[in-house]
Amino acid sequence: MYLPSAFREDALEVQHEFIRAHPLAVLTTAAAGGLMANHIPCLLRADEGRGVLGLHMARANPQVAELASGAECLLVFHGPQAYVTPSWYASKAATHKVVPTWNFVAVHAWGRARLRDDPAWLRSHLEALTDAQERARAQPWRVDEAPADFLDAMMRAIVGVEIPIERIEGKWKVSQNRPAADRRGVAQGLQESGDPVMAALVARRGGLA
Repeated sequence: MYLPSAFREDALEVQHEFIRAHPLAVLTTAAAGGLMANHIPCLLRADEGRGVLGLHMARANPQVAELASGAECLLVFHGPQAYVTPSWYASKAATHKVVPTWNFVAVHAWGRARLRDDPAWLRSHLEALTDAQERARAQPWRVDEAPADFLDAMMRAIVGVEIPIERIEGKWKVSQNRPAADRRGVAQGLQESGDPVMAALVARRGGLA
């Protein structure tokens, strides 16, 4: 990932927090079968090295064989993103030397997969992944609410995957490279256009908050 210094985020705890908040990854492989990508929700464990990503895939998915080959894979986690119009820059009035851009936040993680075909591991993973999304609901759904025979059949159709993170990069491209007046204009423009999340990111990362 192209990472100008202004946009780098190297703090592992910040990268981990982002993955937990945006767990749907684009899982990409480039092994013998060529480039392949799937959108897979992940569960992060932080108890080993740079962290371990747990996920599950349909057993029939051809990418399972690519992961089993031991080749490196890449997981891309995307977060808030927004178009930025030059009209929000204070410097536009002074020089007109401005162009549009796109703000976004992303984390890339690389590693090599280990397949987990143990029903106990898979059940524990499914419960933890479900709980991570359900716990904030008024009436959280639990895996054990599904009939046991139905659940067993569903589990036989999937395979578990663990990917220890070997390398990880974070990019917070939220107008930090612009002068303070431009950053204020972008934050205000985003807020007024109905994007308070990106507006807050611009303000916080730009030292305006």
